[in-house]
Amino acid sequence: MFNKAVSYDLLWDATALEGVDESQRWILAVMRKHGHELVTMLWRILGNEQDVCDAYQTTFLRLAHHEGGLRPRWVRAYLFRTASNTAISMLRQRIVERRALSNAVPPVEEANDAQVDVNVRNLTENLRCHVAQLPENFRNVIMLRDFGELSYGEVARIMDISVGTARVYRCKAVQLLATWMNKEEHV
Repeated sequence: MFNKAVSYDLLWDATALEGVDESQRWILAVMRKHGHELVTMLWRILGNEQDVCDAYQTTFLRLAHHEGGLRPRWVRAYLFRTASNTAISMLRQRIVERRALSNAVPPVEEANDAQVDVNVRNLTENLRCHVAQLPENFRNVIMLRDFGELSYGEVARIMDISVGTARVYRCKAVQLLATWMNKEEHV
């Protein structure tokens, strides 16, 4: 994402740190340490550069304002949980917008290569919408494990559950998603 306009490393120019209050420098260190992972997870969840940028910004703003600027005990867990919750809120908003638009505009039927691309995008969007509707524990495991590419151990630590529980939640979430997607396919 950052490769398009600027190099990611340029964001961490030492001169940029001079204007930052000493009490807030830890936030920049956290951004530098976890920013790339966070962007990767958000990109997989949202699939849209503008939404990823918005969610990333919102996540770090919430971190900066967490309990009056105090550093959370588990910063990485706080970041990923906040980012995934922000992304889910954005997906839910998309669902509402899409429903409003689908009621207003009748579907157009086409049969060409562009239609295949549209179908793939719709399938991806439907999957994202279904992930947003999963129960919270299932959704968090899917987002951290599949979208964030974290190990089951990392997911378990962030969610404060056992590794086995994380695996079970993911399995049940995938089964539920498959059921929902199959129902839509046959409608």
